[in-house]
Amino acid sequence: MKPLGPIPAGYEAVGGELAVDGVTASELVERAGGTPLFVYSSRLIRERVAALRAAMPERLAIHYAVKANPYQPILQLFSRLVDGFDIASGGELAMLRQAGIDPALVSFAGPGKRDAELEAAIRAGVTLNLESENEAERAIAIAQQAGITPRLAIRVNPEFDLKGSGMKMGGGAKPFGVDAARVPALARRVISSGAEWRGFHIFAGSQALGAEAIAETQAQTLRLAAQLAEESGAPLPHCNLGGGFGIPYFPGEAALDIALIGERLAERFAELPPVLANTRFCIELGRYLVGEAGIYLTRIVDKKESHGEIFLVTDGGLHHQLAASGNFGTVVRRNYPVAIATRYDAPVEEEASIVGCLCTPLDKLADKAGFPHAEPGDIVAIFCAGAYGASASPATFLGQGPAHEMLL
Repeated sequence: MKPLGPIPAGYEAVGGELAVDGVTASELVERAGGTPLFVYSSRLIRERVAALRAAMPERLAIHYAVKANPYQPILQLFSRLVDGFDIASGGELAMLRQAGIDPALVSFAGPGKRDAELEAAIRAGVTLNLESENEAERAIAIAQQAGITPRLAIRVNPEFDLKGSGMKMGGGAKPFGVDAARVPALARRVISSGAEWRGFHIFAGSQALGAEAIAETQAQTLRLAAQLAEESGAPLPHCNLGGGFGIPYFPGEAALDIALIGERLAERFAELPPVLANTRFCIELGRYLVGEAGIYLTRIVDKKESHGEIFLVTDGGLHHQLAASGNFGTVVRRNYPVAIATRYDAPVEEEASIVGCLCTPLDKLADKAGFPHAEPGDIVAIFCAGAYGASASPATFLGQGPAHEMLL
C-alpha cells in the first residue's frame, strides 16, 4: 500500500463519521444539497491566524493572498483577521470590492497587467507592485492622464531563491519582478514622477516547510531591501517580505516551525539599519492560512475491480481538486491526506485507488492506499483542500461544473 499524507489537526469523529466543527460529513452534504462539496472551517482559520500573530514580531503585518481561495465568505472573514490583501488580477480586485474590503489595504502583483487593470487599481487606490520598467511607464502615464497620484512599489527579482520551496519565485531569469541590479534606477524614476512611493515587494518562493530556510531567506530579503533603499536614495516606506510558509501534504512531511521563524525575524528587526528604521513590513500568506482549514467531500458512486485492483469511483475529481490528483506542478505523484469520511474511525481493510468521474487516467485522488471497506454511497474526504482547490481547478472540464462551497 502507498502511504497517505498526514491529516491536519482539528478534525474529529462523531458517531463514526468525520466531523468539521462538530458537524458530520453526512450532515454537511445534506445542508449543501449534495456532493461534491468544499467545506471550510472559520474556527480553524481563526486559530491559524491567532497562532501566527502570537509567533511573529508585533511589527510584522499579515496579508492574505487572495489567489489561495477567493470564496466571498472567506474574504469577508479575513477582512476581520488580517492587515491587508494581495491580489494578482483585476478580477481579484473586483472580488475584494464585492466583499466590501477597502482597496487601500490591497497590493497588486503579477506580470502582464492590462492597461484596464492598471487603471482600475490606480483609481481605487491600490498599491501596484511594478513588474518591469515598461509596466512602470504605463502606470505613470495612465495615472497622469487620469489626474491621480498612483501608489507604486517595485517587485524585486532577487538573486536568491527560497531553498526547499515548491515553486521558485526569485533567482535567475524570471517573469516576476525587476532584476535587483535595475531596481534603484527604476525607484528613482517612480519617485521623480510624483507617485506615492510604496517600497519593495520581494518574494523568493512558496510552499516551503523548512523554518531555517525561510528565516535565512527573510534575512537575505532584509539585507537586499536595505541595499536597494540606500542605492535608491530614499527611505523605504514599506517592504513586503513575501510568503513561502508551506503546509504538509504528503507522507513524511511535518508542520512548519513558525516559532523559530518568528524568533529569528524578531532578532533581525532588532538590528535593522537606519534606512529601514521606519519601514513597515508585512508577509503575504495564502495556503498557510486556509489550506488545512478546508476539506473536499465527494461521494462514491461505483466500486469496481480491474486486474485484482479495487477502484472507488466518485462524483468528484481533478476538475475540483487538480492539486490532489498530482497535476498542479507535482513532479512525482504522492497521496494527499484522504479518508472515507463516513467510516472515519474504522480500521484499514483493503487497498484501493480513489478516482474521479472524468474520462482521463489523470483523474486519480488516491493511489493504491489503505482504507476501511467502502461501498457506493460512502463519502470520501480530501484534506488540505482550503487552498488552490475550487478556483485553481478546471471546473468546467467535460461539462462537470463547480462544486458546492460552504464556510462554517
